[in-house]
Amino acid sequence: MPDNSTLIRRRFDRAGIMLAGLCALHCVATVLVVSALGLGGHFLLSPEIHRVGLALALIIAAVAIGWGALKHRRAAPFVTAMMGLTFMGGALAMPHGSGEAVLTIIGVALVSIGHLLNLRPFVKSA
Repeated sequence: MPDNSTLIRRRFDRAGIMLAGLCALHCVATVLVVSALGLGGHFLLSPEIHRVGLALALIIAAVAIGWGALKHRRAAPFVTAMMGLTFMGGALAMPHGSGEAVLTIIGVALVSIGHLLNLRPFVKSA
């Protein structure tokens, strides 16, 4: 049975995956809604949403992925999540549009994969 610290870390990983999913949904919905209907651009394209989302992703990844890396000493979750956060940060530097959405979706996918790798039990090679 996992100890309390492992359970807390797993909750952070799950929260990170959920946040990444919401971010991807936001990107797709923004492109579709603003492009197709011209609605919600002032709110959905707000830079504050993207900055807050990246800040939350950084905090959750730092706790969950960092904690996991210290515990199980595997580089893959950490490297994968950091690559994803780099894509997400790069997306902030781009003008709104499909390029920004693509970078963000690549980033959140990589961060989610990092969290999933972090959740996998450590298996020692024989």
